[in-house]
Amino acid sequence: MKNGSTFLLKAAVFLMGLPVLILAVILWFQIGSVAITEAFKGGTLGYIILGILTGLTLSMIPYYASLYQAFKMLTYIDRNKAFSALSVAALKKIKKYALIICGLYILISPLVFAVAQWDDAPGLVIIGMIPAFAALVVSVFAAVLQRLLQEAIELKSENELTV
Repeated sequence: MKNGSTFLLKAAVFLMGLPVLILAVILWFQIGSVAITEAFKGGTLGYIILGILTGLTLSMIPYYASLYQAFKMLTYIDRNKAFSALSVAALKKIKKYALIICGLYILISPLVFAVAQWDDAPGLVIIGMIPAFAALVVSVFAAVLQRLLQEAIELKSENELTV
């Protein structure tokens, strides 16, 4: 395969990380400053918002790690190593990172529930669980791809031995 055949996909992986970084900076400067001020005044809502922002920020670490693994997989495709143990290992890491993200969002869901109770917005809990379910879907998808890729590698090695 040519080296530039996955250029568009690599650009998409890069562009997936950019809005998350921008959103995190905006959240911390806009909402975080208000939450810190509220927390220093003795309001519990400020601490809850800070907890949510901290959870969101912590979820960026496995998110960017999984984007890096996706970028590595695209590099393997460029080097004709798509059906290798390296790709299986990258998919395994993506699966684990997605499960970590799902766990973090489940951990901050009680805080989102507290904000929903305070603001009387029951739909906020459902909206707060969407990223957890999305991360779970990514994890299941990565697990299925990992299994299929592993079986394809085994079939490829069996075919090479019979010929």
